[in-house]
Amino acid sequence: MSQKISLTRYLVEQQRMEGHIPSQLRLLLEVVARACKSISQAVNKGALGGENSIMGTAGSENVQGEVQKKLDIIANEVLIEANEWGGHLAAMASEEMDSIYVVPNRYPQGEYLLLFDPLDGSSNIDINVSIGTIFSVLKMPEDDRGVDEGDFLQAGNKQVAAGYCIYGPQTTLVLTVGDGVAMFTLDREQGSFVLIEENVTIPEDTQEFAINMSNMRHWDEPVKRYIDECLAGKDGPRGKDFNMRWVAAMVADVHRILCRGGIFMYPWDKREPEKAGKLRLMYEANPMSWLIEQAGGMATNGKQRILDIQPGKLHERVSVILGSKNEVERVTSYHAKL
Repeated sequence: MSQKISLTRYLVEQQRMEGHIPSQLRLLLEVVARACKSISQAVNKGALGGENSIMGTAGSENVQGEVQKKLDIIANEVLIEANEWGGHLAAMASEEMDSIYVVPNRYPQGEYLLLFDPLDGSSNIDINVSIGTIFSVLKMPEDDRGVDEGDFLQAGNKQVAAGYCIYGPQTTLVLTVGDGVAMFTLDREQGSFVLIEENVTIPEDTQEFAINMSNMRHWDEPVKRYIDECLAGKDGPRGKDFNMRWVAAMVADVHRILCRGGIFMYPWDKREPEKAGKLRLMYEANPMSWLIEQAGGMATNGKQRILDIQPGKLHERVSVILGSKNEVERVTSYHAKL
C-alpha cells in the first residue's frame, strides 16, 4: 500500500460513501480505538510499571466467577472512562460487570450501545502471549424511553459495528461496519492506526483446526467425529493432514483464521451440560461471528447461525464453531445427524 491511510480517514470515507455509517458511529469507533491504544501501552509496560504493574491477579472475581487479572480491571476502566462522556452512547455492557453501565446524567446520551470483553485471553498476560479487546456496537431500539438491560438483548445480526484489537508483536485493530473486514496496525511513531488490508477474505477450505484437546473426553459425538477425522490425516476419510493450533485467547485464534484460514471450536461439553457453551454470546461470539461472516466464513453453534440467536440474558453463553466455510458446514452437518 503506497499511501498510508489512517483509521480516521478510512472511517470518514465509510461515512461519505452513501452515508454508510453515521457520523456519531464514526466518532464512537475512533474513541474505542483510542482506548485500545491506552490498553496496548499498559500491556507493553508489563512488570515495568513497578507498584502499578499490571501483572498478576486482582484478588477478585467477575460475574462469570472467573478470577480477575489486574489488567482485566484496568482495561475495563479505560473503556468506560474513554466512552462515557462523548455523547455517542446510551449505555455500556462488559463481560467484567454484573449489569449495564448507563451513561451518567451529567453527560449527553447518544443512540448507541457498546458491549466489550475488555481483555480476552487473560490467562496469557503473565506469559507474554497475545491477548486482546473485543467490542460490539448496537443501536438503541426506536421509541425507547429509557435504557435497560433489555435494550442490549438483540441478535447479533443487529450489530452496526464490531471488531477487536489484538496486542501482540504488533497492535492490530480489526473492524467491520458491515462492508467487509479491514485491518489496521498501530504506528507508534505516528500514534495512529494505519490501514494494512481491506476486504479480508478467509479461504473456504483449511488444514488447521483450533480446539482445546484436553476436553476431548467431554465432547459431544459430532465434535469427536470431526476431530477424529482430522487426526486420521491423509490416510483417513478427509484424505489430508491437519495441524492443530490453540492459543487460549479467542482474539489470537480468530486473528489467525482471518489471516490464513482455519476453524475455531469451543463447543458445548458434558462438564456443565446445563450451559449452552463456554463463550459469551454478546461479548465474544456475536462480534467475532460477524467479522468471520464479513470475511466469507461461517459461524454456528452447531445447529444454527450464531448471529440469528436471540439472547435471553446479558451474560448468555454459547457453543462456537467458526472459520473456513466448508469446515464449519461439515461440523454443523454432523450435529444435524444426531
